[in-house]
Amino acid sequence: MFRVSPRSWLILAVLVVGLLVLTYSATTSEPRASADWQAAAEPLRDGPLPAGGTAQLSKCGVDDWPRPEPQGKGEESKAPSLVLTSWGFHDPGPKTPGEPRVTVHAAVRTGERPLLLDAPLAEGRVTLDIYGPHGEGVRASARGLTATVVDGGYLGKPVEVPASGSFRVDPGKELLLEVELPAGAVCPGHSLVDVIKCSPEHTNDAADCPVLTLTLADPAIRAYRAGTTGDTGSFSDRLVTVSMELEASQV
Repeated sequence: MFRVSPRSWLILAVLVVGLLVLTYSATTSEPRASADWQAAAEPLRDGPLPAGGTAQLSKCGVDDWPRPEPQGKGEESKAPSLVLTSWGFHDPGPKTPGEPRVTVHAAVRTGERPLLLDAPLAEGRVTLDIYGPHGEGVRASARGLTATVVDGGYLGKPVEVPASGSFRVDPGKELLLEVELPAGAVCPGHSLVDVIKCSPEHTNDAADCPVLTLTLADPAIRAYRAGTTGDTGSFSDRLVTVSMELEASQV
């Protein structure tokens, strides 16, 4: 009878173990590592939001200067202007109708002449960006939103559209508005609960907190600016407000 020596058994055992290791690596480790790498390397894409507008997820993590480049003359003038009044997270709780939301409150102010803005206000022409502190980059970004004109109360109620179809902003007065951040515009790794939180959370330094940029555009703004100067040049139709200008020289 043929007998295998102990040395031969040892060689065979080493070969079998080696084959098992190679088989496991080929079927398990490499594809998994490849899949993880592809998932991490694949860039985020913009997508439509349920209530209208676009989630600019491709901007997530991008550390741009929060104030966008001017689009034309008059954008950095004082009249008309968009002023941020407050923004924050609100959770109505289990006993109150409604969903948790992040809402931005702002006001449109005019110069020495009345400003007429068609309703709905800046329909589909509102952009909202939230930047994390310390170079974190964009935490949330949405474009194509529409502002809601509200009264002056807490969690303001929508104002009915005037019979003329336009909202009038008189000198010395202001038009209050709200813009809600869609949950779908929040970048991965954040939620509506923490997208506006500072880092560290309990801080007294404004540099530790997010920066918000709100813009809205309307043809009436361009016409107002052109009418103020009498110039026929290229005027911007956009109003911009930034929650905190870290370097005023760049405004």
